[in-house]
Amino acid sequence: MLLSEIKHHLKTAEAVNFKLPDGSFVPPNFHVTEVGKVSKHFIDCGGKERFEKKANFQLWNADDHDHRLKPQKLLHILELSEKVLGQEDLSIEVEYQTATIGKYALEYDGLNFQLIPLHTDCLAKENCGIPGAVVSASQQPVEASCCTPGGSCC
Repeated sequence: MLLSEIKHHLKTAEAVNFKLPDGSFVPPNFHVTEVGKVSKHFIDCGGKERFEKKANFQLWNADDHDHRLKPQKLLHILELSEKVLGQEDLSIEVEYQTATIGKYALEYDGLNFQLIPLHTDCLAKENCGIPGAVVSASQQPVEASCCTPGGSCC
């Protein structure tokens, strides 16, 4: 979900509920403790330079059981963050701690915001010789790549 999409949903939402992948909900007294812009500059195992930017929300539970974040308040927080972080329409990543800090993508089902688990993946499958990877003719493995079976990267 993009920032523009959550802002659109918050304008008509009656409540801000975050549903976890197991079907349970983040307790209703959660706080959004951070709204940030996270930049990542890296190379994949095939040696390709990559850049990634996301909007990051951190959810936190407190002992103030009467606290409820209303849709208009979250919308106001997002508008404040744009003044400081810029107005890029970034994809949202949510951090929420259960046993450990989890990172999730975000979707909306018309009533609840759903936390969707994120997964790792190889970004250079065309170079790694991964069995079953679909590779187009234009993406055939590069000869002498470091990502060949027995190579030293993956």
